[in-house]
Amino acid sequence: MKLSTALVLSFASSAVAFSPTPSHINRSDILPHRSTSATSLSMALTLYGSQGSRSPLCNWGADELGIPISMGDLRENPHPFKQIPCLTDDDDVLVFESGAILNYLQSKADEKEATKDASRSAAITSWIAWANASLDPICFLETPQGKVYDTGLKSANPRIDRLDQLLSKSTYLVKGEFSLADVAVASYLLYVIQFFPDVDLHSKWPNIVRYMKDCAAREAYGKAFGANVQGFCLERLGDMQSGDKKKLFGVF
Repeated sequence: MKLSTALVLSFASSAVAFSPTPSHINRSDILPHRSTSATSLSMALTLYGSQGSRSPLCNWGADELGIPISMGDLRENPHPFKQIPCLTDDDDVLVFESGAILNYLQSKADEKEATKDASRSAAITSWIAWANASLDPICFLETPQGKVYDTGLKSANPRIDRLDQLLSKSTYLVKGEFSLADVAVASYLLYVIQFFPDVDLHSKWPNIVRYMKDCAAREAYGKAFGANVQGFCLERLGDMQSGDKKKLFGVF
């Protein structure tokens, strides 16, 4: 399958960006997200990232937990391979890879809980790992050089079938409540329709489409990814549900 240059992109490496920013995206949607939430948690968290990478999913997760994050200067990015996202904290803490950052944010939130729910924390950790290890390779098919050329969601898949079954019985992945498990899983699913807007998910997985729409509608998703991205995702998912097959152009 031959795709345009805009769709041949490096996703797995979490490099600086996926592709050039299209003209219809507002400048406000590509500026680094800055959380303004007030909380007693540490104010030392600094995220090195940008729009068009996996960084916004870390912003999303932090905002859902009420953890403020400042955006660092990419010229000072301490990631050993200069990739993004990368997070720093007090006591020389350095965390990289989006899944590891989500787990670290969850651990920060768990520290402040009066009563810890070990089973919930374990489930969140497991879903974050599953999103990176199992869902990502299904969502994004790569060349040997790590360039994404298509999505595996155009074909039937037993793991995605199972995910749809689970979501037929629960609004979200962990005990029916929104968590960072959903940030990890929904982010990858929502990236798919941004890059491959013509893919039809509803005919095979209607519960996943409902789930994606619920997650994309969250205020923190819009703050992290930008109003244009949020609006595009909600419109596309609504079209899937209604059966509208009009010609579409992705965000990227």
